[in-house]
Amino acid sequence: MRAVKAKVEGWRGWGRGRGKSGCCSFKRITVVACCVNLVAALLVLRSFDTSFFLFPSYGFNGNLFSVDQVERIEESIRVRREAEYVDLVRAVRKLSKELSKEQKRGLKLPQNVKQKLANEILQRLQGDNVDTNVTKQRETVDLWRIEKLEEVKRVTTSKSNIDSSISYQEAKMLKRVLESNWLMFLEGIGLWIPADVIHTEHNDKPKDEQDLEEIIPGRPLPPECHAELHTDYDGAAVRWGLTHHKDSAADCCQACLDQAKHPKPGEKKCNIWVYCPSEFGCYSPDIYEHKHQECWLKQAEKPRLNFKDKYSKSYRKKHPNAPIVVPWMSGVVGA
Repeated sequence: MRAVKAKVEGWRGWGRGRGKSGCCSFKRITVVACCVNLVAALLVLRSFDTSFFLFPSYGFNGNLFSVDQVERIEESIRVRREAEYVDLVRAVRKLSKELSKEQKRGLKLPQNVKQKLANEILQRLQGDNVDTNVTKQRETVDLWRIEKLEEVKRVTTSKSNIDSSISYQEAKMLKRVLESNWLMFLEGIGLWIPADVIHTEHNDKPKDEQDLEEIIPGRPLPPECHAELHTDYDGAAVRWGLTHHKDSAADCCQACLDQAKHPKPGEKKCNIWVYCPSEFGCYSPDIYEHKHQECWLKQAEKPRLNFKDKYSKSYRKKHPNAPIVVPWMSGVVGA
């Protein structure tokens, strides 16, 4: 038994001695193996990366890209990246942040100061009785702003105490608000005044071009018709237009000329024609409803105008249904 135990103890000692002497060598072998694997992986990845550029690639439709096409793609990507205004975008973002901070600093007025200023503006508006006139409201508010800004400047520039209800700190904040953040301040206190809308008509039409409203449908009028737009001549009726319609003003004028050449016995000769070119009908102060294409043939020894160009304000006041512009067109023919 003692011999067996001695033999076992010998084997144990040999194992412990071998483990201690080989511990470092195992770690070294493990580290070396890991390094070799890492280097091999890097070489494989590099071969995949270079193969993309060295060998033809596949497009979206499955066709191969040639080396020349790949180079062009790379060149286009490079040019596109260089064309991006990175510095400009960064500068704009930085400026926007600074402006927003400045605006926030300018609007950080104490609530009691805001309320006091709002009350002053309302008192000024009520005192001047301009509640119904937007232009006067804007002028009153602008005048208050100018006066308040002068007061604020006096407070900020004066070294001695002056008679003012505004403290030095409030004056500094108000100066910034009144000079640069005025509109935002008005929105902050809930005051909104509509802006003036200035409408300017530019007459850029060629000289020889006729207005669309002045274009008369039908064949051109001959010179002997002496046509006058927006004109209504008075005279004794030769043919009533209520039952006498023509397709165009030229036809109406021709009817007057034909009637003057061949009048019936006891019939007056036509020397005035009056036509309604409007599809919506033409206004007249009588009791009848005058429709499109009415053609009135009249006679007068001394033709006299009923209306020309526009109805006067006094006439439209007495006749509310009258339009602004005279819708009829007329002409005096023959002698």
